Amino acid sequence: MQSKRRLATASIAVTAAAAVTGVATMTAQADPAESGTEPVTWSVADIDPDQIAELEDLGFDVAYEDPGGSILVIGDDTVADDLRDLGHDPMFHDTVYKDLAPGIRQAGTYYGGYRTVEAHENHLQAVAAEHPDLARVYDIGNSWRKTQGAGGHDIWAICITKIADGDCERSPESAKPRFSLMTQLHAREIATGEISWRWIDTLVEGYGTDEAITSLMDTTEMWVVPIANPDGVDIVASGGDAPVLQRKNANGSAGNCGSRLGVDLNRNSTFAWGADSTYPCSETYQGASAGSEPETAAIEDWLRSIHPDQRGEGADDPVPDDARDVFVSLHSYGEYIIVPWGYTDDPAPNDAQLRKLGAEMAESNGYFVGTGSETVGYGVSGTTDDMTYGELGIASFTFELGPTFGACGGFLPAYQCIERELWPINRGALMTAAQAAAAPYAG
Repeated sequence: MQSKRRLATASIAVTAAAAVTGVATMTAQADPAESGTEPVTWSVADIDPDQIAELEDLGFDVAYEDPGGSILVIGDDTVADDLRDLGHDPMFHDTVYKDLAPGIRQAGTYYGGYRTVEAHENHLQAVAAEHPDLARVYDIGNSWRKTQGAGGHDIWAICITKIADGDCERSPESAKPRFSLMTQLHAREIATGEISWRWIDTLVEGYGTDEAITSLMDTTEMWVVPIANPDGVDIVASGGDAPVLQRKNANGSAGNCGSRLGVDLNRNSTFAWGADSTYPCSETYQGASAGSEPETAAIEDWLRSIHPDQRGEGADDPVPDDARDVFVSLHSYGEYIIVPWGYTDDPAPNDAQLRKLGAEMAESNGYFVGTGSETVGYGVSGTTDDMTYGELGIASFTFELGPTFGACGGFLPAYQCIERELWPINRGALMTAAQAAAAPYAG
């Protein structure tokens, strides 16, 4: 059946705060109880799906939903007062900004060490230049700002394997199976891009020295898009040590939303689009039409160009057992591995096989495996992983990295958490995904 979370019509316009653009000094963040104007996460319990939908359409930043009937909302004390005026009882849950480790900021970084878009771009070029037998980079499309002649970026993909004739070509008819990884589609989910960086380095540095990686590189192509929403990441990084909480892309053409501008690129894909927010200032605004955003077009064109179409004609046709390829999209947060479908509560035709591979990946990170309704508590339309599975038959998953609170939780975990926690547990999960690319539905 269709998702139950088609959003209500907005009744109140949002007055969005201006985006932060200055660069703060490297200090621990203020105590939110003292500041009152710093965004924090508020917990709201005993709330039903219709009330959640109303809050989203009123412009509240609903950052997390629990299947048990509670949500987390990001905002300052004014947002908490607005929630109380609507009859809710918000309680302080956690800080958004985490204490930063002391040190000197390096060029190309922000918020304790997170890399800027330019740093990621330079990294891809450097890897390909230093390892021409192992890596090749591709410009797969443009960001929204670039299409408008307003700055912006190319969107870059890298292919990593021990390159033989015919490898790393943008053709679905490849000799090797493929594992594709995409990160920072939601710009403020900053830990995800750092996982991509480490995954790339692990592959190229491990070839010839690590037996498992060498075997993987000899038999499989790994493709990575580390920054799928570069304009959004630019906005996030513009805040320096107080990153701007930009989720969407930078397309502000649909209305005056202040810091809430943009389209949610994980509601804009062309498969099963159209059951999320039509309100431009909502954080889940789906866009004017399916695939309306240049970033969406770039990602989907890239995926179609490297993965064969293995899906049957009917919505209930399972992908054949001998189909190949795996796709993972990294998001934050909740410690979940989410399997299709997102757009409906009905199980996917390959539900059991997807859950089995999800459970194998979860042996490394300990995440809970389930559909969107079983994990984050709601269905969504127009997602990338519904498109990759539903159109192409790729075994597709979304990881929600990190816990809901603490120094390593939320959208902006302390940078030291990447090496300390988030990368170590997810390295093995990504290895499992890549190693399964030849036959993800078998067994």
